[in-house]
Amino acid sequence: MKLDWKPVKTKDTPLPDPSHPEWERALINRLVLEYLADQRRRQRWSLILKLGVLLYLIGLLIVASLPAVTDLTKINEEHTALIEVNGILAPEADASAERIIAALRAAFENKHVKGIILAINSPGGSPVQAGMIYDEIKRLKEKYQKDKGRDLPVYAVAIDLCASGGYYVAAAADAIYVNPASLVGSIGVRLSSFGFQKAMEELGIERRLLTAGTNKGILDPFSPLPEPQRAFLQRVLERLHQQFIAAVKAGRGERLKGGDELFSGLFWSGDQAVELGLADGLGSASQVAREQIGAEKIVEYSKKRDLLDALTRRFGAMMTLGFIEALGLGGEGLARY
Repeated sequence: MKLDWKPVKTKDTPLPDPSHPEWERALINRLVLEYLADQRRRQRWSLILKLGVLLYLIGLLIVASLPAVTDLTKINEEHTALIEVNGILAPEADASAERIIAALRAAFENKHVKGIILAINSPGGSPVQAGMIYDEIKRLKEKYQKDKGRDLPVYAVAIDLCASGGYYVAAAADAIYVNPASLVGSIGVRLSSFGFQKAMEELGIERRLLTAGTNKGILDPFSPLPEPQRAFLQRVLERLHQQFIAAVKAGRGERLKGGDELFSGLFWSGDQAVELGLADGLGSASQVAREQIGAEKIVEYSKKRDLLDALTRRFGAMMTLGFIEALGLGGEGLARY
């Protein structure tokens, strides 16, 4: 039989007459072609949408990674320099000594700065980081006095939390101002770890730890902690504690009124801290700038990481932490203010 229609190859190919014996096959052919064409359209639009979202995110990342546009050297009017001490004091954190000290130096070098405010919202952290910031504040103030013949005041303003290492930093300031509800103090040192020895014995797990050095395995969570090692660790903590106390006494002097309880690790509300001499008064950063420094204009000097650097460092830190924990070398055994 001679066909009077052509096989359906495109949706534009005409269908045969419904009375034709091949009409049903041609109709199915047409439906399949239209379905495939619709799927291709959907895939194209999906690809375009995904590409658009990707380009948008890349654009946001590039914009966020650009350095701050404020050039501190071009500010030619008197102002108050604001430096944030936000979060845990640690080498790779936003509140690292490196970043805080860089901001402090920039503020002390700007001749238009009338005073500096440390806006502290920190639970503490590394004793080394806290000590470095404290020492640098003292050094910069002494150098400024020697070079300029006058003092550049440094004030600490507690936000939510000014505790432990955060208070260590604040103690270097000329005066400390708090909110009535701020938590202030916690002058002490802590070192924490875990002991899994008995759990391992019950599970029948044998710990195989090889060391060169009698005390090299100290604070290993899967080994017992002998009394001589415990006593040694306590002496280390006491020494760090005395360093902390000495710094606070040097910074606060005769203003302290609470006796030895101030150095017990307790913390107090902001209004209590004022009564105990841990703080000098109630006030916010804007109040201190206006009433104490006399320069209401506030310029932020904090050295912040750009988004790309922050994401890269955070990913690296997560990978490192996971590796350390996998080896059973977690950072719980580090002394912290």
